[in-house]
Amino acid sequence: MASAFETALIADDPAALRACAKADLHAHAVGSGNRAFIKARSGVDIAPVGAALRSMDEMHDWYGRNIGTLFDGVEGRAFGLEAAFVQAREDGVSRIELGDDCWVITQGYASAEDVVRRQAAVHRATAPDVEWLRLVGMSRHCPVAAIDRWLSPFLELKFYDSVDLSGDELAQPIGRFVPLYAKAKAAGLRLKAHVGEWGTADDVWRAVELLELDEVQHGIAAADDPKVMMALARSGIRVNVCPTSNLKLGRVDSLARRPIRRLFDAGVKVTVNTDDVLIFGSSLSEEFLALHRCGLFTAAELDVIRMNGLRD
Repeated sequence: MASAFETALIADDPAALRACAKADLHAHAVGSGNRAFIKARSGVDIAPVGAALRSMDEMHDWYGRNIGTLFDGVEGRAFGLEAAFVQAREDGVSRIELGDDCWVITQGYASAEDVVRRQAAVHRATAPDVEWLRLVGMSRHCPVAAIDRWLSPFLELKFYDSVDLSGDELAQPIGRFVPLYAKAKAAGLRLKAHVGEWGTADDVWRAVELLELDEVQHGIAAADDPKVMMALARSGIRVNVCPTSNLKLGRVDSLARRPIRRLFDAGVKVTVNTDDVLIFGSSLSEEFLALHRCGLFTAAELDVIRMNGLRD
């Protein structure tokens, strides 16, 4: 018997799909806000990316022109996080993993304790019924010594569930981050990293081995190498793919030609995610609908993918 989720996909019913439990395991707090909420609160209407961008530099330029300093400072970060929880709540996302980069401590907070206290307060006030997997991030372009200095007090708090490395994938060699991941593992965090969005399949597996990753963010380059896909499948490494983000950043050329299909067929545990709803303009429900509409997956297959995110 088809699940309510499958029925909603087959009927092409967005409202019914929003009512189904879903998990977004690859989202960035200040890029994942609800557009209408942000406009009502700030007067700023942020239209998503139109034509495909060609690089991370172009995305950062777009962010500067369209979002600018809206989410800067203590109040700005709280606003961005609140908007992200509003988006999750209104799209029926029952489980979301997101947080802020550890460099946020430089944004005017009194301490790491002040950061987590404010983040927890936003969640309680905005979406207490949404399961929040608390993530602390690292930016790959930042000096490792600075990241270590910023990250250490957060690890000591035992507040976060996972750690992630994001930003320009080619900024510096992945091996430089091994000591930071060792510290995060010792603190009991789940280990994630952005890799394979711009790099190669070999880059994906090297990151998994060196950093002892539990999950890969993006990871679509792994679809170019059957051996890497087999290794990911055998290791049970979850790959959290963001289809519209990949399209808008020029990493794939159409909805119907998706590396996620090859990963799924190879037995890799994949999930569908948004990356940055505000920037790329596609909610999680819309991501699933798009993959079904273009014929890339059946409703039953997408239900399997949905459940991959709802179960650890």
